[in-house]
Amino acid sequence: MHETQMRVIDELTNGDVPTFAKLITMAERELGAFISAVTELFCSEQARLAAEDWLDELVLMEALPGLTSRDWRSITIASSARLASRVNASSQRSSEVS
Repeated sequence: MHETQMRVIDELTNGDVPTFAKLITMAERELGAFISAVTELFCSEQARLAAEDWLDELVLMEALPGLTSRDWRSITIASSARLASRVNASSQRSSEVS
């Protein structure tokens, strides 16, 4: 397992339970809103890929986000950039074929 992943897992398992529960709730809320928006704007396949991107971005963080939505939003922004690149590349390939 990657060192950063182990740090995140250690923070989760060694943290106090109320803080851990709040972090999980915030993560679920942010990821859920992101998936809903991507599904509405694109499709369920893009939403699945975007969710994977979101989780990858979480793992890449040096430390867990804090207890504010702004902290979690940085993960969504990075995932949105990946989504935009993927959709843009797909759109360019489609226009080249036409």
